[in-house]
Amino acid sequence: MTSEANAKFGLYLHVPFCVRRCDYCSFATWADRGHLVETYLAACRTQAKAASTSVPEITSVFVGGGTPNLVPADLLANIFQELPIAPDAEFTVECNPDLVDTQQLDIYVAAGVNRVSLGVQSMVPHVLASLGRDHDPDNVYAAVDAIREAGIACLNLDLIYGANGESIEDWTTSVESALSLHPEHLSTYALTVEPGTPLADDFNRHPNDDDQADKYLLADALVTSAGLVNYEISNWARPGEHCEHNMLYWNQGEYLGLGAAAHSHLDQRRFWSVRTPERFITAVTEGSSVEAGAEKLDPEAWALEGRQLAIRTDEGVPEKFVPNEVQHLTEPADNEGNLKLTVEGRLLANEVSVRLR
Repeated sequence: MTSEANAKFGLYLHVPFCVRRCDYCSFATWADRGHLVETYLAACRTQAKAASTSVPEITSVFVGGGTPNLVPADLLANIFQELPIAPDAEFTVECNPDLVDTQQLDIYVAAGVNRVSLGVQSMVPHVLASLGRDHDPDNVYAAVDAIREAGIACLNLDLIYGANGESIEDWTTSVESALSLHPEHLSTYALTVEPGTPLADDFNRHPNDDDQADKYLLADALVTSAGLVNYEISNWARPGEHCEHNMLYWNQGEYLGLGAAAHSHLDQRRFWSVRTPERFITAVTEGSSVEAGAEKLDPEAWALEGRQLAIRTDEGVPEKFVPNEVQHLTEPADNEGNLKLTVEGRLLANEVSVRLR
């Protein structure tokens, strides 16, 4: 972990509610728990208040889900009144484009939100249908206009590639449409088959590795030519606009997770909360622990993990840790003596990671 990472501390809040569950999603989210929203957010606020005296100043906040902008914005914002958030903290809320509205955004801004991550996934209707998404691509443009008018300076757009029926032309349309909105940050993720999802049950919709590789290389070329820089395999940003909260994870930084299924990392110990909102609410109400499990790596495993995470980023790792047989997939990083993955090497990141010394 870098000394810079040691000086930072993150907060993650999990909102496990959705209008509908996407076919590829394996996250702890539910589309039939709307009756629990107010009680759940109240429990999160109670958890935040209890943690407020034991955590350092928070330098980044990330509200994820689920669909955070599905729940009442004022109740969401109230949670953060209980916490020591730095005045200049990066403060991100994930949003569904269909649910963005000006009143909601005004409440977010008043609470300190300065970054929105829009779940776009695709700008092509038949691709969205293949993913089990139901938002209207036109609403992405309206949402971005509203976000800019609210004064939120940093915008991330999430895209997913590899859906069944998505042609190269479709993917090009999605990437170019996203870039036309001039985001400060862009994330592209390969569609992944997760056990227990509708996608996993439908073999005909499983992605093709070669197709996804082609689409990744195309995205990198288009996004880089638009002036964004790749700083982690799936993430590009304009200079100075990389996601601080993401980098906490890649740098083995510390963070506190609030809510059901949220993960935390303190003192090289990782722990996670009970998965369902019902169990989380019950634990908080009864004053019992919400922790469901934990792990702590020994120093050698911790150091190796650090290198395996760092090789995913543009910071890279010292050359001495990269075996000769995979050095052709790397190139010099900005850090003197470090190697980072080439664009082709990013396609084989897992292979390189397991070979690091």
